[in-house]
Amino acid sequence: MSTKAPNPVDKYVGSRVRMRRIMLGMSQEKLGEALGLTFQQVQKYEKGTNRVGASRLQQISEILQVPVSFLFDGGPSGAVNGEGFGDGASPAYVSDFLATSEGLALTRAFTRIDDSKMRRSIVELVEQIASRNGPDPR
Repeated sequence: MSTKAPNPVDKYVGSRVRMRRIMLGMSQEKLGEALGLTFQQVQKYEKGTNRVGASRLQQISEILQVPVSFLFDGGPSGAVNGEGFGDGASPAYVSDFLATSEGLALTRAFTRIDDSKMRRSIVELVEQIASRNGPDPR
């Protein structure tokens, strides 16, 4: 029996569910309880292993306090361009980064800095550190 790779849309929606859940400081267990599911089922949704039905998407969006469209924003679309993403979408690595706890923590902290010169200095510092690892493979 062969294992089927998750559909890119299912993976993307799952990553958006994870990102929003983490933004709210909610555990998989807590989201599962609110949905009447186990945390393992939530985990499968977030990885894109299992598809999320329309009514469940609606329920998830209400619990996570976002419109259903939030779960699809910037993701793969039916109209595929070179990257498989709609025009103006962020590259996949941005979504992947923001779906991590480190990405969210860094984003939260960075957006609290009011001084634009300080933000620019931080970006330059991070770019210098990253350049020590070699060129960006993207």
